[in-house]
Amino acid sequence: MGSERVRLTALYGGLLLLAGGLLTGVVYLLVKEGLYSTISVAVNGAVPAKRLDELSSATPAPFVSPCPLPTWQDARLASPGPLPPAVTRGMTVTSRVSDAVENAALERLLTVSLLVLAAYAVLSVVLAWWMAGRVLRPVAVITETARRLSGEDLLGAPPGHSPWGRIALDAPPGELKRLADTFDGMLGRMERLVSAQQRFAANAAHELRTPVAVQRAAAEIGLAGAPDPQRVARIRAKLIDVAETSEKIIEGLLLLASCDRGLAERRPVAVHEAARRTAEALAAEAAERGVTVTVDAGPMMVSGDAVLLDRLLHNLLANAVRHNVPGGRVEISTGPDGIEVTNTGPVVPDATVPLLFEPFRRLTERTHAPGEGVGLGLSIVDSIARAHGATATATANTEGGGLTVRVRFETNP
Repeated sequence: MGSERVRLTALYGGLLLLAGGLLTGVVYLLVKEGLYSTISVAVNGAVPAKRLDELSSATPAPFVSPCPLPTWQDARLASPGPLPPAVTRGMTVTSRVSDAVENAALERLLTVSLLVLAAYAVLSVVLAWWMAGRVLRPVAVITETARRLSGEDLLGAPPGHSPWGRIALDAPPGELKRLADTFDGMLGRMERLVSAQQRFAANAAHELRTPVAVQRAAAEIGLAGAPDPQRVARIRAKLIDVAETSEKIIEGLLLLASCDRGLAERRPVAVHEAARRTAEALAAEAAERGVTVTVDAGPMMVSGDAVLLDRLLHNLLANAVRHNVPGGRVEISTGPDGIEVTNTGPVVPDATVPLLFEPFRRLTERTHAPGEGVGLGLSIVDSIARAHGATATATANTEGGGLTVRVRFETNP
């Protein structure tokens, strides 16, 4: 930080000093160029010829000026015939007086200019140092904020207090203002990501610990002693069900991790055909729950992974069917605008909608009922969408409850 300020000070001060030196030199040359002629005209106009004749008679020796004579004197000298002695002596006196005045004026001008330039140089350095500090202040704040965040426990803040500071730079619009605002936005995203990661780790540990605890209890208690065949069969079925739940959780976590790494290969995928196949696959479950599924499959081609896009559509429709009400409906449409799935169901608060895209987040607490799911459906949808350069959003329906989930793809093949 100090070195950057010194560099900017040297740059600003050097430029100001250079500009002051050039200005002083130009002024000096311009004044010197026409100073003799100006002084000669002034002297001839102020001192009468008779007085010049008297002054010239007292001059011990004639003086020949190295500078060019004024224009009117050149014209007289160029005229035929000799000049009168009085005129000659007057011209000599004028030349000597003009030279003396010129030298004195130039010396005074040069002395004053150098003094002013020296004061200007000192003032330039001071102003450059102050200006560099003002310009680099947001950078210093950003550096200090980053150093503080890297040197403290980001997740150890007291309840109700966030360790993530913000710059909140109060400055007019400009490059540094945009830099500070961008850094604030980055801190906000980092805070949300770290908080989501913390919740994800806690929820994943809880979800995986429950099946393990059930398996342990079934093995230690249910199979203790000499259980009869019926009891062994029940315990066996329970263990298989718990193992399937654990397998779904692990599969979902692995899918989230693979999507976060991006796509290794892309191929054109007919999303509208995949939507029809998914709706047909879930038709029996929808009929069992009394839910009507309507498909409006407009042509839609996406460059991506066919397996992942099938999983995206399956999660969208499965969530819409399972989190519905008897006699409810599900509508899915595809087209140039992307994928849209609308379903009826319980009323979802607006503040809860964005949280449903986080892993293990549900509208209600989990009861471990059969077919309840593990809370990874929409988080997997969001991860697959991001892997394809798309965005997944959801809004709560004002009529009939439920959600409307949209997946918008930026580029299509």
